[in-house]
Amino acid sequence: MRVTVRVPATSANLGPGFDCFGLALELCNEVIIDTDAEAGVEWIGEGADELSTDGADLIQQAMRRAIGDRPLPSFHMRATNRVPLARGLGSSSAAVVAGVAAALALLGDDASPQRVFALAAEIEGHPDNAAPACFGGFTIAMADATTSRLDPHPDIRPVALVPRSLRLPTHEARAALPALVPRADAVFNVAHAALAVQAFVREPSMLADALHDRLHEEARLDLVPGVRVVADSVRAAGIAVCVSGAGPSLLAFPLDQQQVPDPGEGWLVLPLAVRASGFELDRS
Repeated sequence: MRVTVRVPATSANLGPGFDCFGLALELCNEVIIDTDAEAGVEWIGEGADELSTDGADLIQQAMRRAIGDRPLPSFHMRATNRVPLARGLGSSSAAVVAGVAAALALLGDDASPQRVFALAAEIEGHPDNAAPACFGGFTIAMADATTSRLDPHPDIRPVALVPRSLRLPTHEARAALPALVPRADAVFNVAHAALAVQAFVREPSMLADALHDRLHEEARLDLVPGVRVVADSVRAAGIAVCVSGAGPSLLAFPLDQQQVPDPGEGWLVLPLAVRASGFELDRS
């Protein structure tokens, strides 16, 4: 049996939507599980020279957790990573979603987006990333792992600004956040999150005003001062921008004829369409 899973990159938080908002991006990892091939692991692309080949990788961890005590058949795994690792573009969620979907498919279980999302959100712990990876588009995830999916306005054309050599693991970025926030900051985020939904779905011209945050971005940018400089230059050009996920990547949203300022040497600039669908699963 051969199972192929393609999972998109995602950007979570999107400014004021801390731990709630997510956006699927047209950049996909691909995992092929082949039970007729000799057992083994093959990595291609991002992180190929550093990822585990002994079964301890996140994809295979998710596979085992998704099916509990039931055994998996022997298989060869070929994984092509296009999503940069530890850059705030959902590489961990992509791995977990791929593992869950592949494991369910191998055993003939329900591998619908709803089922995969429920398991992936529990395993990975970040429903804001798992939701767009499963459903595509713009998603709003709740703490109980329920989610709502919306179609972004066609003028939403994200540009990811990715530091080539700088990583920021999610646990480090989260550790920098304060345990308590002032009421005024919470109110600020509620208002801007509501405005951001309107901007993403109906009025993209409002994004530059909507994508401001007082809960997480400042603390995370303090960890990566060079990224703050780039974010400030994008905002100075009148372009909406936010920290992508936990960072250090940024996600900019130029409109009309706007050009994202050149971040300089050491950055990768990726124009990425919004992906309308979540993961794809093929069985053969």
